[in-house]
Amino acid sequence: MKLATLKDGTRDGTLIVVSRDLKHAIKADDIAPTLQAALDDWTYAAPQLIDRYDALNRAPGSRAFEFEARQCASPLPRAYQWADGSAYLSHAERLRKARGAEMPKSARSEPLMYQGGSDAFLGPCDDIPLESEDWGLDLEAEIAVITGDVPMGIAKKDAGECIRLLMLVNDWSLRNLAPAELAKGFGFFHSKPASAFSPLALTPDELGPAWDGGKLALPLVVEVNGELLGRPNAGVDMQFEFPRLIAHAARTRPLAAGTIVGSGTVSNADQSVGTACIAEKRALESLASGEPATPYLKFEDRVRIDMLDAEAHTLFGAIEQQVVKYAPPK
Repeated sequence: MKLATLKDGTRDGTLIVVSRDLKHAIKADDIAPTLQAALDDWTYAAPQLIDRYDALNRAPGSRAFEFEARQCASPLPRAYQWADGSAYLSHAERLRKARGAEMPKSARSEPLMYQGGSDAFLGPCDDIPLESEDWGLDLEAEIAVITGDVPMGIAKKDAGECIRLLMLVNDWSLRNLAPAELAKGFGFFHSKPASAFSPLALTPDELGPAWDGGKLALPLVVEVNGELLGRPNAGVDMQFEFPRLIAHAARTRPLAAGTIVGSGTVSNADQSVGTACIAEKRALESLASGEPATPYLKFEDRVRIDMLDAEAHTLFGAIEQQVVKYAPPK
């Protein structure tokens, strides 16, 4: 099943069901007004949404309309929680090595995770507002899952049953603001602006054999200004799979339905596949030649993040965004 949220002028939008080929959509607000409402009562809503999805794929019908990703908010325009992990160790290793730092001793046994802002996500095709190019704007392409209710202390072997939907993520970062924040020992805040998610959220069955219950084994295609930055495979070199990340997040507290858990920047040890963020490319350049050559994003730069199936069809719809100059209120 493929679900999306149509912008309608409200904070949470309108829940829609989208056909498998992404050509048509139909409102589902008579079943659940929003995606969060559907997640809150998944046992009731999911079977009805599946029936509507199956009917839409058979024949669009008179109530269907043409699907347009630019009319969509992120599937959850806001969420009760956004917890982002760091499951691909080659990403963290390269960034730390380039600045002369070592990985934590627990890096291979305990996931890194931070809690990001979740009160206002950007839509998949919304502009990226940036006040200053000096802040070092970077994209970070990831995979994320949306959970149902997760009890505190859940075991890894049971956590996969809590996964309801999957999405792509652009977890924006302001790289030049991060060092000062981290030096305070209290984590990210200013350096993590609003993230954006793919137009569509998919139930795991839509991914076929590419989804094994813990990771998604397909390349993530990342472009900047039409040039390929990288296409690392999200199923390769993932140290901590999603059930492990969910169990880690729920170790000392329950997670409410609608919690989003991210994988962290997708990264492969094989350098030939490129990278899913600029900072990692700069780290590789620094390690090779002593200094980075690739700049961070500037005004008017465009980014695109997508994932294709075996027939080269987009699965989640693409995240396509442009950086624009932001003027703060006076």
